[in-house]
Amino acid sequence: MVRAEQLGKQVISPEGPLLILDDINFTIGRGESVAVVGASGSGKSTLLSLLAGLDVPSSGRAWLAGADLGSLDEDGRALLRAQRVGFVFQSFQLLNGLTALENVLLPLELAGQPDARRQALELLERVGLKARARHYPTQLSGGEQQRVAIARAFVGNPDVLFADEPTGNLDQKTGHRIIELLFMLNREQGTTLILVTHDPELAAYCDRILELDDGRLRQEQPASPSQSNVES
Repeated sequence: MVRAEQLGKQVISPEGPLLILDDINFTIGRGESVAVVGASGSGKSTLLSLLAGLDVPSSGRAWLAGADLGSLDEDGRALLRAQRVGFVFQSFQLLNGLTALENVLLPLELAGQPDARRQALELLERVGLKARARHYPTQLSGGEQQRVAIARAFVGNPDVLFADEPTGNLDQKTGHRIIELLFMLNREQGTTLILVTHDPELAAYCDRILELDDGRLRQEQPASPSQSNVES
């Protein structure tokens, strides 16, 4: 479902060329959950951007949902994301001028999906927020906003979901609830889940852990059997 082959990213800084990622290689299968971990500045978010086609590599290639991202132009990558990909961000990225329902509806309406309202309401009910459908983001707590963001990410039944520090702005108790919700929906829909996190508890829920160190893939390891694969 997702593959990186000798993937690299270099940018020009005032001090000269800066290598952010170097010779990254791995394959992620359909339905797998993978955590990308590492110290700040190790290249985690850059890797997520390359795999999602939000940025282009300086070297190597990446495949997403069977498509070679290097063979697509910007419009082609955007269309692929719209059809096959969901996103959850640390900062929620909800539109403040839209209600919770309208935020979840948006990707369905952009894709021209029939019966979009029913689908959006069903996802809001799944995340426990149907009663808050007409509330705006500023009227919701941080945990509620992230639940709306998760509903929006899953509403189109994406093949791949990318999550960048999805619990980073939440307290521990709320973060744990978000983790359980994220993996519950992931199991139900069979989505491939790739997430960046500093949270060892969140990483342990995944099938595999990829650790970056100064732009290189340091090691790959299975998640702790005692903590991964949370029961429903």
